[in-house]
Amino acid sequence: MTAFTFATTRSLICEPGASERLAQIARDLGMQRPCIITDSGIARSGMLEPVVRNLTQAGLSVSVFSEVVADPPEHVIEQALAAARAAGCDGVIGFGGGSAMDTAKLVALLVSGQQTLADVYGVGNAKGSRLPLIQVPTTAGTGSEVTPIAIVTTGETTKMGVVAPQLLPDVAVLDATLTVGLPAAVTAATGVDAMVHAIEAYTSKHRKNPYSDMLAREALRLLSANIETAVNQGSDLTARSNMLLGAMLAGQAFANAPVAAVHALAYPLGGIYHIPHGLSNALVLPHVMRFNLPKAEKAYAELAPHILRGGTLVGSNAATTLINWLANLCGELGLQTRLREMNIPQDAIPRLAADAMLQQRLLVNNPREVTEADAIAIYQAAW
Repeated sequence: MTAFTFATTRSLICEPGASERLAQIARDLGMQRPCIITDSGIARSGMLEPVVRNLTQAGLSVSVFSEVVADPPEHVIEQALAAARAAGCDGVIGFGGGSAMDTAKLVALLVSGQQTLADVYGVGNAKGSRLPLIQVPTTAGTGSEVTPIAIVTTGETTKMGVVAPQLLPDVAVLDATLTVGLPAAVTAATGVDAMVHAIEAYTSKHRKNPYSDMLAREALRLLSANIETAVNQGSDLTARSNMLLGAMLAGQAFANAPVAAVHALAYPLGGIYHIPHGLSNALVLPHVMRFNLPKAEKAYAELAPHILRGGTLVGSNAATTLINWLANLCGELGLQTRLREMNIPQDAIPRLAADAMLQQRLLVNNPREVTEADAIAIYQAAW
């Protein structure tokens, strides 16, 4: 067996209604002045009100920063840091999707002022400790509640990552009741995002290991069996619970066996055209998988029985059938399947490819080497 290491969030609570116990969870971590990091949509929805009431009634002094936006830029991180410092917070609760949770990680890490945001970009550049951190996902997609990664928008079209063990939270609270109100389009896009995490972890060229493989297979079994119900019958709590658990398992997998070319080619779509991350992944997923077939056919065939039900598939037939099934799934879920449907002009493809090649942190994990010409061909196939 190949030697490997595996790290994840210290404690997981997976139970409908578990967010009602946040006060006790926070107190167990020594929090007296928690700062909740969320976005304006959640703040307006009223979803946060019982959480704040629960914390306040338990005697905790709560502050809320609700200005997180999708793909948070540096100035939003700085605003969140300023708010947390002004409130004298001694713990952080991320409440929302990946953007809120990523922001919460960085606030917990940087609020002491010992390092700046610029200091920690890259892999392993964070120093020292962070404040106690709880993550409460309200979407079933990013898996940020169990990853040591935070993504920041650094310019008009560019993003950078912070990867450090300190970003792994103390507790992840998986409460599926918080996802019941998600719109169908968001449920679909975030669900496909989670499936991409599992697929890319299973085929990662670096750090793929038996533990991450096991998690990826189970994640895909749960996600593929429940995504259509969650999209079409959004109040089905069983489907919502399975999606949330599947997304978390996929997060654990890719936190330890990192993602690759699907994400690398998706990032420019989000950076330049502001396409949501899950949809960006969905747009390029089948085309990257077809490109990877010469090197990843065996792995795709191994995954096929966990996703496809009925009949026995072997060899190239299984791998190709899996790719076609995923391509059809995106359309059946109501997601756009072509770049042109997103009003991306065909002459933008060379720029997209050039930007994708900047994501070497991800591309090195792809089972097949991707050149700029390859990226152009993949985008062309997706157009």
